[in-house]
Amino acid sequence: MEDMNAERTAGVRSEVIGGAEREKIIIRTSVIGIAGNTLLAGFKAVIGVLSGSIAITLDAVNNLSDALGSVITIVGTKLARKKPDKKHPLGHGRIEYLSAMVISLLVLYAGFTSLVESVKKIMDPVVPEYSTTGLVIITVAVLVKIVIGRYFRTVGERVNSDSLINSGQDATLDSVISASTLVAAVIFIEKGISLEAWLGAIISLVIIKAGIDMLRETISRILGERPDSDISKGIKATVCSFPEVLGAYDLVLHNYGPDLQIGSIHMEIPDTMTADEIDSLTRKVEQKVLVENHVILAAVGIYSVNTKNDHIAMLREDIRHIVMSSDYVLQMHGFHINEENKEIAFDMVISYSVPDRNAEHERILEMLREKYPDHRFNITLDNDLSD
Repeated sequence: MEDMNAERTAGVRSEVIGGAEREKIIIRTSVIGIAGNTLLAGFKAVIGVLSGSIAITLDAVNNLSDALGSVITIVGTKLARKKPDKKHPLGHGRIEYLSAMVISLLVLYAGFTSLVESVKKIMDPVVPEYSTTGLVIITVAVLVKIVIGRYFRTVGERVNSDSLINSGQDATLDSVISASTLVAAVIFIEKGISLEAWLGAIISLVIIKAGIDMLRETISRILGERPDSDISKGIKATVCSFPEVLGAYDLVLHNYGPDLQIGSIHMEIPDTMTADEIDSLTRKVEQKVLVENHVILAAVGIYSVNTKNDHIAMLREDIRHIVMSSDYVLQMHGFHINEENKEIAFDMVISYSVPDRNAEHERILEMLREKYPDHRFNITLDNDLSD
């Protein structure tokens, strides 16, 4: 069974993003970023020192942090591609989220460091000196960072790499920062007003905000987010494509890196199916979801739907009407009646917007007991896990 799971895991990685090809794309993109940012940092550092511009010097330091971020992306990608082992049977893909977090922390560090230096310059100002060559290089830097930012974001979205996307966002921000530095230089040349230190402080605050936003998004992914709507709807559509399946519910997806998702789902089937037929169906469902949606279904639960009795069908619709009359109930499924014990069981999904989920559950239960006092109700309170 473990060998089978390993094969399925490897298959998903290969199917979705090309496995080793994805790694090559990320590394190639990162190397381009390292080269571009290192050159820009060198040019800006020289110009900043010669002109006495704190904003340009800080911008150079920021470019170096971008280059370091690309190095971290490469290391994280390499480690994430390590094969599964006994301690980490589902692979090491989540390392990419950690590398994205490190990049976010680097951005935050650069922002706070820049803010401290800018405040020092505000307290003890230095008059900058600009040259035509310096201004030309800054202009080129703006254009280069725009190109790098767009390139990183495009590639990052294509290969589903948070590290590249974060680096792309940072590069785009750098282009705005460099453009602001250029504007300050023009103002000083034309009006004699030095805004360098104040601009440096503003730049620092923008960098800090960007770092916080990146960190918040990465932490959210590590904590576990609601599955993408298109993915969850696609999986349920695949499951329901089998004629025996009457409905698909309770989809749970666990993300083990950008290229590996493992989950479970419940499906409603007629109560007339035999164990052999159910076994065959679940295997087909798992295989089709793997091929079409690139998700491993580690478990497929079964809801048995009463199909032999018209009275039960009418009872189900009446109960559904009562349950769905609540503004907070999103879904009712898994309905089944044990006629011998007069027990009615089903699952009910209640919105997170309800003030008190347990109170709403109890209110609906009392309504049903009042309408059907001779029946016992077993209502499972489900979370709103996916679309």
